[in-house]
Amino acid sequence: MRKDGNELSPLGKVAYKPFGLILGLLGGLLAGKVFGLVWKQLSGEDETPQPLSDEYSTREVLLAAAVQGAIFGLIKTAIDRYGMKGVRRFLDAPLPPTQRRIEQVRRTVQAEAS
Repeated sequence: MRKDGNELSPLGKVAYKPFGLILGLLGGLLAGKVFGLVWKQLSGEDETPQPLSDEYSTREVLLAAAVQGAIFGLIKTAIDRYGMKGVRRFLDAPLPPTQRRIEQVRRTVQAEAS
């Protein structure tokens, strides 16, 4: 993975964990609902094919699994990306003016010392 300054810091990763777990759980529930709606539109059936059911052909079961995986992957990626951006925005919030001035002085002192 490349280091371009856009990754979460170690603190950010720790801060994101509880939010990521909760958002992941909610995302899974959302993905299940979305898949149910999409499958109903595609097949005209209210129920999704179960892998071990004899009522559906192998083709239907595999198609359903592919659609479900695509929907889940899309929703999970979107939730991870926007969750991470939210945590980063919160952690990288602008410093209050006094704190900002202290940071500027510290950087100046460090630059002069080197």
